[in-house]
Amino acid sequence: MKTFNFIPLLYPLDIQKSLDFKDIFPDIHPIELELGAGDGSFITKIASQETSKNFIAIERLLGRLKKIERFTKKNKLTNLCGMRHEISYVLRYLIPPSSISKIHIYFPDPWPKKKHSRNRLFRPSMTRWLARVLEPGGCVFVRTDNVPYFEQMKIVFMGDPEFTPIETPDYLKKIKTDFECYFNKQGIETNYASFKWNPISRSEIEDFTKQK
Repeated sequence: MKTFNFIPLLYPLDIQKSLDFKDIFPDIHPIELELGAGDGSFITKIASQETSKNFIAIERLLGRLKKIERFTKKNKLTNLCGMRHEISYVLRYLIPPSSISKIHIYFPDPWPKKKHSRNRLFRPSMTRWLARVLEPGGCVFVRTDNVPYFEQMKIVFMGDPEFTPIETPDYLKKIKTDFECYFNKQGIETNYASFKWNPISRSEIEDFTKQK
């Protein structure tokens, strides 16, 4: 078995080259991403429970990745690593196509002011970035406490004919982030949505577009 190292600053070594998961994880398992992992309270819990899967935490802030790193070392996890980079770049260039089974996006910054809305992660192009890296039949799971942003998320997904709404599995709902627990205690509910990617032919996409 390969020696496993959690190196948030060195993955990827070459930002012009797609990742090779065989060089990252000691065992070949289905891979799940968390985009904007925050303090890591979700991905560390699920990686501890789902040891037959590999997980990658994408996060910009080094301090948060360091916290995840300490957890993996303390608990000797070999199925979790982190990457410090912009989400859009990771999805468009660094993750190999059709390589991810599930994507988790929990409590992204809602940028509530209208003048800042362009900074939101969810925009029409988002589903194309997700589709690029997902395996056929792969799923995206989203959560937020911000109702207007939640409505925007659903609109983005429903505007793409390749994504179909599905129920969020109970096992995922039971794994809460620390942020989520805090706001739930304040009476602020979590909004859940999940979508499955089913690729369709180009002609079907064109027919769907004409009907809109």
